[in-house]
Amino acid sequence: MKITSAIVSGAAGFAGCNLTEYLAANGIYVYALVRAGSKHNERLKKLDPTKVELVEADFDDYASLPEKIKGNPEVFFHLAWGSKGRNDIPTEYANVNRTLEALKAAKMIDCRRFVATGSQAEYGVKTGIITEDLIADPFSAYGAAKTAACYLSRHLAEDIGIEWIWGRIFSLYGKYEPNGRLLPDIIEKLKKGETPAISKAEQYWDYLDAADGAAAILALGRHGRSGEIYNIANGDYHPLKYFMEQLRDRYAPETEIKYGEAPDPFVSLKPSVEKIYHDTGWKAKVEFMDSIKNLYG
Repeated sequence: MKITSAIVSGAAGFAGCNLTEYLAANGIYVYALVRAGSKHNERLKKLDPTKVELVEADFDDYASLPEKIKGNPEVFFHLAWGSKGRNDIPTEYANVNRTLEALKAAKMIDCRRFVATGSQAEYGVKTGIITEDLIADPFSAYGAAKTAACYLSRHLAEDIGIEWIWGRIFSLYGKYEPNGRLLPDIIEKLKKGETPAISKAEQYWDYLDAADGAAAILALGRHGRSGEIYNIANGDYHPLKYFMEQLRDRYAPETEIKYGEAPDPFVSLKPSVEKIYHDTGWKAKVEFMDSIKNLYG
């Protein structure tokens, strides 16, 4: 479908800001939903105001959006998700309700489709290739809430008559990635000459550059099939140690990374990307180390 304008919730966040920039760069006018006073809003204020309109809307104030959105956006991209840790049940419960309220607002604004982002955490522990038809089995409150939001919003979308698509994101990294996550932490320690210590790193991992992730989300907005769940992943998975050794070789080749015990639970990610490629033609383009060099030198 043709998209001339779109709403992005969580627009100042990690994935949301990458998506907002990508949409604007591709000629799509963006209504960027932001929380008043958030320091991350400065990222969006640097963008062309003729292409990106900041709309202040708290997580719990989506009912006011029909009054604030004056245009006719075709798609509502819902990326907003509050966080106070992976197992904060009150926050995750609220996130489920916020997703449903965002969906209702999208319908009231007369958006044609609602595209929301889930997570690899919905799958839980899987031993083989992760396809979208596997049963979700999350072990954290975060994963459980994403799963609940997925299925409840799909049913609600059917009831109120709006197209619905869900994209489960795997291991996003890149521009605007928050400090304290694995890659920024490891790179910082290597640059300082410190010895990083992580798990045994035998689990498979699939890193996806945030710009590629934004392209995937737009592809789902344009070409995804309504009612479907899609993996948003690179599809080029390797043992985590493979990635760690590349970082070591780049930033501190004389340093030995200290590998510890296998993590528990042992989450190993081998996502299939056949479905998103078949339906939209999208596939990841950015090589892991090319992105790392661009971000960290």
